[in-house]
Amino acid sequence: MKKMRAKDISIIIPVIDESSIINQSLEALKKTALSNACEIIVVDGDSSGSTIHAITEKNIKKIKGPRGRGAQMNSGARIAGGRILLFLHADTLLPVDAMDHVIFACNRNKIVGGAFDLEIDSDRFIYRLIDKIASIRSRLTRIPYGDQAIFMIKKTFIDIGGFKKIPIMEDIDLMRRIKHAGHKIHFIPEPVKTSARRWENEGIVFCTIRNILLSTMFYLGVPPKSLKKWYK
Repeated sequence: MKKMRAKDISIIIPVIDESSIINQSLEALKKTALSNACEIIVVDGDSSGSTIHAITEKNIKKIKGPRGRGAQMNSGARIAGGRILLFLHADTLLPVDAMDHVIFACNRNKIVGGAFDLEIDSDRFIYRLIDKIASIRSRLTRIPYGDQAIFMIKKTFIDIGGFKKIPIMEDIDLMRRIKHAGHKIHFIPEPVKTSARRWENEGIVFCTIRNILLSTMFYLGVPPKSLKKWYK
């Protein structure tokens, strides 16, 4: 494994109305191995900058971007200095040795990026089933979702055109283009841990079935603008 250099990885966190959890998330990120060598960019889609104004952590790049997760992540990527981009949701925690795994994957021949397995942060058994289904799905399709902490070599991200300006499914769209271009994606079996708040707030069954239906309709060609109204 090549030795990691300062700013070898840029971690880009798109946020909207996350002032209540952002400092906790950044504190957890500091405990990740090699995180001090990473550049952290928080991109706020709220024009008032409510989340970035709440940040107390030092050495964090804080910018405002156009509202929309894909547009925000593109804004962060444009100013990122790292050779590798890692797109992280504010309510998702990386495993302690995440950066080692990312560097190792991106130093492998023909690997341009990847993602982690998913674990929902709850002890309820139903979530273990959802975790397992997500891991099987991503490996069969070779297309991870955004809450799996997608990472990619910056040059490849730029060459492929970044995230499209669509209101939803920007993660699936990007990974489909990567796949169709013939690039290889690596899956890290050590999972990220994402908050169960969406499932708990919307209902586990409803949220799970809704997500499956939305992704299926997107694959079938339904425009993202039509799908957005079903995803708040």
